[in-house]
Amino acid sequence: MNFLRKNIVYFILLIVLLAFMTIKPLRDFVSEQIAMSPTVSKINNETLLADEVLDIDLKGINTSSTNLKNLRGKVLFLNFWGTWCPPCRTEWPTIQKLYDLKKDKLEFALIAMQDQEEDVKKFLKENNYTVPVYIAESPLDPKILPVAFPTTYLIGKDGRILKKEDSSMDWSKDSILEFIENVTK
Repeated sequence: MNFLRKNIVYFILLIVLLAFMTIKPLRDFVSEQIAMSPTVSKINNETLLADEVLDIDLKGINTSSTNLKNLRGKVLFLNFWGTWCPPCRTEWPTIQKLYDLKKDKLEFALIAMQDQEEDVKKFLKENNYTVPVYIAESPLDPKILPVAFPTTYLIGKDGRILKKEDSSMDWSKDSILEFIENVTK
């Protein structure tokens, strides 16, 4: 009995160690946490957007209404913005320039969020913007729901997220145009 009391900590550690060795999900979880290296399936799950994620009914403002998943087949430029958002308004000229340069290689869907249809139409008309703009008529999947505005995704033909930007940026700069050229080949 004295032996057991003196070595109880070692017995508990031995039992825990045996549990980690014999229970595969527990072993995988611990090794992933210790190594801090994501698995291939985890990376695929976080970067690949399934059809159900893109199943969003869109009301066209300056284009025909559609479902977002219907825009697959080309690389998709997906932008969430609002007329009320100063950084969104700042990046619009560069998006228009990108659209003018690459509309034959990319699909474009700019989704106005927390906006009135009349305000969006007025904004587009005042600035002579022709990029396809929509208002979402069905809920957004949490996987693409923006937490900041503007939020932009470049989504590959296979549904993989190629680039995500959670702020305003110049979409017409040479490095972006070169990146788009490479992913649309």
